[in-house]
This record gives sequence, structure tokens and C-alpha cells, in this order.
Amino acid sequence: MIFHKLSLVFPLLCLCFTSLLTRVDSTQPPFSCDPSNPSTETFPFCKTTLPISQRARDLVSRLTLDEKISQLVNSAPAIPRLGIPAYEWWSEALHGVAGVGKGIFFNGTIRGATSFPQVILTAASFDSYLWYRIGQAIGLEARALYNAGQAIGMTFWAPNINIFRDPRWGRGQETPGEDPLVTGKYAVSYVRGVQGDTFNGGKLKGNLQASACCKHFTAYDLDNWKGTTRYKFDARVTMQDLADTYQPPFESCVKQGRASGIMCAYNRVNGIPSCADRNLLSKTARRQWGFHGYITSDCDAVSIIYDAQGYAKSPEDAVVDVLKAGMDVNCGSFLQKHTEAAVKQKKLPESEIDRALHNLFSVRMRLGLFNGNPTTQPFGKIGADVVCSPAHQVLALQAAQDGIVLLKNSHGLLPLPKSKSVSLALIGPNANSAKTLLGNYAGPSCRSITPLQALQNYVENTVYYPGCDSVACSSASIDKAVDIAKGADHVVLIMGLDQTQEKEELDRVDLVLPGRQQELITRVAEAAKKPVILVLLCGGPVDITFAKYDRNIGSILWAGYPGEAGAVALAEVIFGDHNPGGRLPMTWYPQDYIKVPMTDMKMRPQATSGNPGRTYRFYEGKEVFPFGCGLSYSKYSYKFKAVSQNKLYLNQSSSTKMVENQDVVHYKSVPELGTEFCETRKFLVTIGVKNHGEMAGKHPVLLFVKPARRGNGRPIKQLVGFQSVILNAKEKAEIVFELSPCESLSRAREDGLMVIEEGTHFLVVGDEEYPISILV
Repeated sequence: MIFHKLSLVFPLLCLCFTSLLTRVDSTQPPFSCDPSNPSTETFPFCKTTLPISQRARDLVSRLTLDEKISQLVNSAPAIPRLGIPAYEWWSEALHGVAGVGKGIFFNGTIRGATSFPQVILTAASFDSYLWYRIGQAIGLEARALYNAGQAIGMTFWAPNINIFRDPRWGRGQETPGEDPLVTGKYAVSYVRGVQGDTFNGGKLKGNLQASACCKHFTAYDLDNWKGTTRYKFDARVTMQDLADTYQPPFESCVKQGRASGIMCAYNRVNGIPSCADRNLLSKTARRQWGFHGYITSDCDAVSIIYDAQGYAKSPEDAVVDVLKAGMDVNCGSFLQKHTEAAVKQKKLPESEIDRALHNLFSVRMRLGLFNGNPTTQPFGKIGADVVCSPAHQVLALQAAQDGIVLLKNSHGLLPLPKSKSVSLALIGPNANSAKTLLGNYAGPSCRSITPLQALQNYVENTVYYPGCDSVACSSASIDKAVDIAKGADHVVLIMGLDQTQEKEELDRVDLVLPGRQQELITRVAEAAKKPVILVLLCGGPVDITFAKYDRNIGSILWAGYPGEAGAVALAEVIFGDHNPGGRLPMTWYPQDYIKVPMTDMKMRPQATSGNPGRTYRFYEGKEVFPFGCGLSYSKYSYKFKAVSQNKLYLNQSSSTKMVENQDVVHYKSVPELGTEFCETRKFLVTIGVKNHGEMAGKHPVLLFVKPARRGNGRPIKQLVGFQSVILNAKEKAEIVFELSPCESLSRAREDGLMVIEEGTHFLVVGDEEYPISILV
């Protein structure tokens, strides 16, 4: 971390920490195979020397049909005769361990957990090692809660790795943004961290620190828009879009991250409910990608297959559909109620139940819950002191610092000078709210600091006024806000959205700021002595074109929902104790983008429907701010230093050709080229980076590929690599990217087949380009 003000940060970091750890008698965590219980000693499923698959089979073979059915739901009851305690599959840890599910309790020794920034802001750091460290901290805190007897489950339903396809989506805040590569790398980093693997993977040999779950599989990115809900929505998705947009993050999560859980989504994809899609769950995830773990439904996603979607003709048919598709556990009670009838009607063989239970008990065994007393297990010594530890709170601060994006800084208005004589007006409905900083799926945090409190640590003479009655800003006291602004040396407006405007089950219908916020900002900016600073707290993008071109608004910062340390990070950026380096992980569209129906899943532009395309890869319209946008208090330059291979030769004898605009284009399919070709043709790209500024900074370098040939469904450009580099003032460095032509130079055909085409591609970093030739 660069420049942080220890004298300011650590007193704030320690706020509330002592109150979160109370002295009460610790409770024994629940576990099976107690060595002091002679009745369980002889069970093969308790013998840790046997393979987990054999142990799981033995356990399932001992269950009655009623016992088996009881285990197919998220709240699985105890089986006392076998010494098996109750288990809860549903726990949440999107950006910190939360009490949103049913498996975690903050009612004992531990009263809170570290609340990291909401994922969309963490993604703006473009730092996969930071993402790993956050996952690692979450996994440690989760295991500590279990060891303290405050958890009856260790399966956490995160990360959310759906693509932020449409800017109105209320849950876009939960995701790493709109790019499949970023989303996939985030998934891998987070999952490895949570589950106890190393950053590069490969350490796990069965034992899980905690279990992570890739959700929502697949093409889920609409909750409730103009009467269309996720429960009934049928996402019509092309094979092309599935291949290069919706599926890659899940493939990475499974194949590289080795996630132990998958959640199937509410929606249908091309007519088939995700949880009833055998091709999706069994063929793709398990057979093609090699998934080893459990598959859960989203909550009540099985019941809607019958009662909302009408896909199944009876409740029993819905049970058969999901279990035969490869789902293992139902969040809800539907399987508990209707599975026995499905068996008795001879619609469902008991072997399908056994298959699901093998997967479920295998994951519980990998978590060490069938290995006797957990204090003797690999993760048994993780204590309550890791929860809200100083190291984790500093990590939460660093994540917020590294994610905050500077979108405008006219005439170097920021950073503000530190002076005891200066006065500050702090205006806006988000300026004094600690809750807004957390976003959704947040648990009780280690501490609570508002932007007002953090800024008062820099400027004692700070006058605060909300200006609006709420974030909705249906009523605004603009005249009083103007009077306060006139009397201050500097004005900071903290505006934007909150969970009343965007969240699960609430998509937006507009992209502009709510209510009278724009009017308040404009009037205050006109009245202030100097150009004002506008801070936006929001997950989804907003159209602030007015502010971008208003000379009275000197600086704009996007801070997402920056977590428990977000207020401190924001104050440090404003006053120059941290040099901002975040870059937008999603495109900010103008208000007229709302003409495109959210229900239109097509990524590519469609002239007939008026869809201008989605995300930076395909959008052909004007942006308010583009993907990857982000300024700094320093200026950086790039130069291609070396590319180890600038020509790639394909075998002409087996190439395929297509005619496009009377030109013949040769290409080879990636599967046809084979793994050996893809591995041996990897090449290195070395880029020089220089910090021309007077401040040290952490800077994400984004490397794109742009095809020379446009149209026919090709991306405008595609991110192929990103790395963060820390540079002192005037310092230079070189960073190296390793690229595979099969991943970085391929594209999806209409049928979803990935191909490499002959012709020129350009590597792009900043304004620099470097040609790569593919020859047949």
C-alpha cells in the first residue's frame, strides 16, 4: 500500500474492534465421527485413511429413504443414530462473512466480520493478488466463526460471477463488472483464497478451509425490470454470446479455481430452467470442465420450475427434472416435500438421490466435518483473533483505496491542501451514512465510520448538510445547501445511489441520478467559491454527462460501495495521502441507453432492434465514461519493449475458409489446433511503464487485442491481460504478459466455436499499438 497516514488510520481501524469480541464461553463446533463415541468408531465413513468417495458411499448406504430425502435441502437435519449433526448449506460471504444466510451467527464471542468493498469497486483495482488476499481473509474469518461454535455450515454462496451486461441491473454491484476475463480471474482468485489454496493454485489435496460457490449459472443478469422478474424470465442467448461472454467466467471458476460449489440460476436459458438443464450441469460443468463438488439451486428455484414457469407438469416432475439434470441440493423445502412421491410414482430412481448425496457428503468431508474433533484438524487452530484483525482491516482499507476511481480532475483540483485554517462544506444524502458504504450482502462490520467523520479528521471546520431528504431526493433543501457552500473554502458533494435504488430484486429504469440530485449538485457548484468535488457512491453506472462538462465541478470520484474502511480511503484520496489508481470495470452509458430492453440478451449490435451492443467489446454508441477509465495524481506512459512472437503460422492444409464481403478468410478452430499447439505457441509481451508524476502510485496496466477486420460479430477490442505496478515518482518498470493465441487471438463464431482467423491483430496498451500477424 502506498502512503497511508498511520496516525489517522489506526485509531479509526481500532474503532469498535474491542466491542466485537466479547468474553463468553466458547461453544463446541458441530462435527461427526467423535472418537469418544464408540458407536461411530467402526463406521468406514469415519476412517480418514479411506478415500472420500468411498467414505461418502458408505455413509449414503446406511441411510433410509426418509433420511436421504431430508438431506436434499439447505437446512439438512441431524441424523442422531449415526452421530451426524444438522448442517446448513446456505451461508454468504460476497465481500465479507455475512449473516444473510442461515449458517452463520454473530451472537457469541465474535460479533462482526471484516466488510470489504462491494465487489464492483474491488474489481476496479485490477489486482488479482489483492482479490486473492481478500478471499483468504474471508476464508480465515469463516473458519474462525466455525471454530468458535458460531457456524453450522461452511459452504458460502459466493462469488457472483455473472457478467454486468446491462447498467440497470440491481445486482451488478455484486459482480466484478462487464469483462469475462476480469470476472474469470476474480473468480479464480477469490475461490482459491476462500478455500485455502495458494494464489497460483495446486495446494489443495482435498482439505477445504471453507467452500466457495460460483453463481448464478448461467446468463443471469435481470432481477425485476418493468414487470419481468428473474423467476419467469427466459433468457434467449445465442451460442456465440454463451461461448465468449456468459460461460467463460464459470469455466475459469471451475477449471482453474477448483470451486467446490455451483449455484444454478432462477431463469431459463433458451426455454430450459438452469436447474433442470442436464447439458449445463452434468455435461458442461461436470464432464467437460471436470467439476467436483455440489450444485445447489438458488432459493426456491426448484418450486418455480413447476408453479411460476410451468416447465414441469407436476411437483414430482420438477423433482425429477432437477435431480436427473445433476442438481444436488435445493435451497428451500420443495425436494423435502415432493421427492418421496416422485420415488413412489417410479418417476425417480433412488440412485439419483444417492448420486446427489455422494456429492453433498463429499464436500462436508473435504471441509473436515467428518474427521473427529475439529481442533485437531488442519484449520482447527484458527482463532477468533483473526476476525477483524488489524491486518484484515488494513486490507479492507487498501482494497477501498485501490478501487476508488478518479474520473475528472480539472486543473489539478485534487488533492486538496491540508490546512488547519481551511473550511469544508460536506453536502449530500450519502455524506453521513456508514450503512451505504457497505452495499448489499454485508454482515455486521468491524467498525463504522462515515465520510463526515473521516473528513473531519482532516478539516475540523467541516459543515455538513444532507441537502436531500434521502438518496431518492424527492425533496431537496437547495437554498440552504447553497448558503452553506458559499461560506466554505472547499465543497465536497457525496451523492449517488444506495440499496433503495439498486439491489437484488430491484433493477433501475433510469441511468440518471435520482430525484433532484442533479439540480442540487448544479446549484451548489454554481454558488461555491471554487470548483466543487463530486463523489458518487453507487454500484451501477449513472449518466452524469452534466457534471463531466460543468466547469464548476472540478473533480469527480467514483467510490462504489467501498466497505467499512471506505470513508477513510475516500478522505485519504481527497487530501492526497493516497494516489488514486482505480479504473472502471464497466462502461458508463448515457440515459438514452434505456431504450434497449433489459430482456434483450444479445451482446452484439443489432440494427433491426436498435440495440447498439453491450459492454466495451461491442457497444458502438457514445459513453459517458469508457471501460478502463481512471485518472491519477500522476501521469503514466507505456511502450512496447519486446514481443517474443509477432507472426503465428497456421497449417493451410487443414484450414477452413469463409467468404466475407467477397473476401476469403481462412481460420482454424481452437479445438482442432489442440492443447499442445496452444501451449507451445504462447508468447511474451514486455511493456515499459513510466510514472511521470511527483507522487508514487499503484497503476493497473490493461492490455487489449484489437482485430484489424471489423464486423461479423467480432469484438471491437478485447482485454487479454492486466497487471498492477507500483511506481515511485519518475520511476520506470517493465511488466511481462504471457499470452496464448488460442485464448487471446481467438473469437467465437455464430455457432459458438472458437476460431483463430488469418490477418492482423493489434496489441493495444494506452495509445500504443503493436501488430501481430496470423498467417496461413
